[in-house]
Amino acid sequence: MIKNKNGILFVISGPSGVGKGTITKALFEKISNVLLSVSVTTRIPRNGEIQGNNYFFVNIHEFEQMINDDGFLEWAQVYQNYYGTPRKFVMENLARKRDIILEIDTQGALQVKKNMPQGIFIFIAPPNVAELAKRIKLRGKDSEESIQTRLSAVKQELEHMKFYDYVVVNEDLELAVEKVKAIIIAERCRYGNILMEGSS
Repeated sequence: MIKNKNGILFVISGPSGVGKGTITKALFEKISNVLLSVSVTTRIPRNGEIQGNNYFFVNIHEFEQMINDDGFLEWAQVYQNYYGTPRKFVMENLARKRDIILEIDTQGALQVKKNMPQGIFIFIAPPNVAELAKRIKLRGKDSEESIQTRLSAVKQELEHMKFYDYVVVNEDLELAVEKVKAIIIAERCRYGNILMEGSS
């Protein structure tokens, strides 16, 4: 019998506003046996958010203890709150042969790559910076100052593409989703990811 050895960690990242979340959400409607990584945070739950579903909510002491115990694949402080990818959650699900998608910014992705270089890293790129600016403005979520801050970081983020296994340009959303889906399917078929067992 031929089957996959373990689950595969797929890290999807790219500049803010490029469509990472939209692509990730669409993937779950098109591909099976894949799980979204759940982050740990110290921020207060928002209305309707569920512990263990949206986030693992902890206090600052618990978060810092996880840092000391090497409990994160990556972590960062954003404004007054901490966010991190829990190592145990990821490793346990990979051992259960479940593929995991981690949607994250480029800084976090590079931390994960240091801790789990065997992961598959997919960079979602905009067609150009002007189009990215247009998309961020259309979201209507950011102030002009915030938009300019995000755009000023794009050049540096684009330079990180060389550290990724794949680059998908999100010019046409449906096509971008299909490309990421194809990457996942191809990696599941990679020789190094399969295991041959004697038939019973």
